Amino acid sequence: MLPRIVIVGRPNVGKSSLLNMLAGRRVSIVDPTAGVTRDRISTLIEIPPAERGGVVRHAELIDTGGYGVEDVQQLTAEIERQIARGLADADLVLFVVDAQSGLMPLDHTVAKLLRSESAQAAGRKGGRPVLMVTNKVDAEKHEAEAFESLKLGFGDPVMVSANTGHNKHELYDRIREHIDFDHREGADNEASDIETGILLAMVGKRNAGKSTLVNALAGDERVIVSEQEGTTRDSVDVRIEIDGQVLTAIDTAGVRKRKSLADDIEFYSYHRSLRSIRRADVCLLLIDSTVPTSQVDRQLVTELLRHHRPTVIVVNKWDLAEKQYTQEEYVDYLDESIKAMTYAPIAFISAKQGEGVREMLAMAMNLYEQASHRVSTSEMNQVIEQVMEERGPSSKGGKRAKIYYGTQTDVRPPTITLFVNDPELFDNNYQRFLLNRFRDLLPFSEVPIHLQFRQRGRHAVEG
Repeated sequence: MLPRIVIVGRPNVGKSSLLNMLAGRRVSIVDPTAGVTRDRISTLIEIPPAERGGVVRHAELIDTGGYGVEDVQQLTAEIERQIARGLADADLVLFVVDAQSGLMPLDHTVAKLLRSESAQAAGRKGGRPVLMVTNKVDAEKHEAEAFESLKLGFGDPVMVSANTGHNKHELYDRIREHIDFDHREGADNEASDIETGILLAMVGKRNAGKSTLVNALAGDERVIVSEQEGTTRDSVDVRIEIDGQVLTAIDTAGVRKRKSLADDIEFYSYHRSLRSIRRADVCLLLIDSTVPTSQVDRQLVTELLRHHRPTVIVVNKWDLAEKQYTQEEYVDYLDESIKAMTYAPIAFISAKQGEGVREMLAMAMNLYEQASHRVSTSEMNQVIEQVMEERGPSSKGGKRAKIYYGTQTDVRPPTITLFVNDPELFDNNYQRFLLNRFRDLLPFSEVPIHLQFRQRGRHAVEG
């Protein structure tokens, strides 16, 4: 429904910086190292109206890897295949060159590719227009060099600086000229109507199969899959519709021990993965069943618990491991090795073979519903009364702990606030008891509960 705008060009012309500028936030990793972007990185952007009071339009903006990059992990062919797939779906191409370095042979190669792609798309309604963008026009002296891009045969360039935002509004004007938003169904929807749906973050250590699972959900080679570790560097959002349900699968870089991070790119990738956990509605923790669980798996569990993320533990590559274990044996092994998340549902899948993926997705949707549920205050207090009768909190220093009443104050995560006489009287052991009983008695059996204690008449104190 939304028009797709695809950014292409050789390495290091500022494609990722351009995507971040138009998105108004840091979406893609920007680094002087060539080849940081490998997959198609997409985000929703707003196209402001030309006149005050006009309609804000929306589009999907897609960053691609640098064409012709000499990838250190020999993934050049896969990167270029991702570029070709992006071009095949494009409604508008932003062809980016560097005004400061001038045209290079690879720029001409990309131009030849785009002319060939445009010829192939000529039969499509409206064709596939290409908008020439000369980036890094950071000063007036660079404008003369920018006109060199006329040699590539795609008309007058838009001169921009992705770093400073120079000429951003002219770029918006040219985008509106090339896309007929008035005849695009859904392009003028409210942002809430075209947003990402349920956010599913794939997290796990390197080579656990996260990218393979994203592609299985998308039904397309949406991200690069390789036997080599660390091929995904950025967090990649892939919007998917399955049986009428819109969701966004977030592929993340494989997590490793922080002391093992080799460079700035791995550092940024690591923190993008953690940020994806924080923004997700449901997380899928991928466990590679062909190797033992590790410190990294437990590190991720700690992060998921810290942010109260509903999580499906996804045991991947089960087709390779099922000869060694039964599912019941492996569940016992996980309960022992990942003790803190025994309430989370477990899905056994083979992302490569597509086995168990729909069942896993049904679990994720169920967790979203659980985390979105709201319990009435009367029901909550009936449960609190029952739990207190079973086991009340111990006294401390001769002072008896009291719960006056409780209420659910938020969803996603479900947040229960207890109004008490003194929060300090409720130690960690009793808090764990409360959480376990609330999970037993309330419709939150498989999701984390955020428990807060508030001293009646004073500010809240979290437990």
